[in-house]
Amino acid sequence: MKKPFIQSPMLFDRARAVPVPSRHASSPASCAPAESRKRLAWAATLLAAAGLLYAGLAGTAHAQLPPVETAQGIEYVSGGIGSDVSAAFKAAKSSYPLALTFAAVGEDGSTPYVADVRLEIANEQGESVLSLPSVGPYLLAKLQPGTYTVRATYKGKTQTEQVKVGGPGSVDVRIAWKRPAVGPD
Repeated sequence: MKKPFIQSPMLFDRARAVPVPSRHASSPASCAPAESRKRLAWAATLLAAAGLLYAGLAGTAHAQLPPVETAQGIEYVSGGIGSDVSAAFKAAKSSYPLALTFAAVGEDGSTPYVADVRLEIANEQGESVLSLPSVGPYLLAKLQPGTYTVRATYKGKTQTEQVKVGGPGSVDVRIAWKRPAVGPD
C-alpha cells in the first residue's frame, strides 16, 4: 500500500529545514506577496527617478558654452547656434559684464538670430579693445567697467551702440538689422 503524499510546511535544503509560508488567509505570511509588490513598485519608481536624473544631467552636459577665448587681452565667448548652446549662453549672461545678441527683423515681425557679425568695441578714448567676427548670435565679453562704443556690422550694414559696463551681468544689448523682404522679384 502506498503512503499518501502529505505536503509539509518545511523544505529541506542541505540538511537544514526552511519554513515555507502557508498561502492561507489566516497566516501572517499571506502579506508577503503584497509586500513584495510594494517593494518592486518602489524599486521601479527609484529606477525611473534615477533615469530621469541621469537624463537631466546628461542634457546639461551637452548644453555647455564653447571654450573661452582671448583677443586683445579680453576674454570672450561667441556662438550659440543650436537650442542647447543658446540656452547655455542665456544662462551664462549674468557672469559676463557685456552680453550681445544679434538678430535680423523681418517684415513679418520675425527675429531670427544671425551670425558672422563683425564686431568692434572701443573704449572712451576711441581705442579698440576688442575686434573680431562673432561666430554665432551671442557674444559674452569680460570687459572692465567703463563706457564703450560697440560697432556691429552685418552684411555691410553697421549699427553703433554706446554701453556703460559695470560688473557681471550689467549690460545685455540686442542688436537687430532690418532684413530685406523675401519674395518673387
